[in-house]
Amino acid sequence: MSPVTSMEETTSLGFNASHWVATDPLPRDREQSHRLHEPEHMINTIDPITGEDIDDVVSHPHIEDGNLTIYFESELTQKVYQNTPINHPVEKLSSAPGADDDRGG
Repeated sequence: MSPVTSMEETTSLGFNASHWVATDPLPRDREQSHRLHEPEHMINTIDPITGEDIDDVVSHPHIEDGNLTIYFESELTQKVYQNTPINHPVEKLSSAPGADDDRGG
């Protein structure tokens, strides 16, 4: 048996060594990306009023709000959506809502 090992059997880094320490991260990887999982533009093809999925979005009304496009089944559901108050209280509470209650908006 020869004490010399061939080049194919050796590795350039000894990952099995107990004293091996990884190198520092690259400068671009030192901070978490703020754009991770953040799409540039979102499109909602489910009508928020009826819950129906819209297959052909070309012929349906829509609203663009910043980087979000919302499609509706009809002009009626679009108007209902636009007329829905943002912070509406729950109608069937036994007492008046408190100042710290979440009102859904």
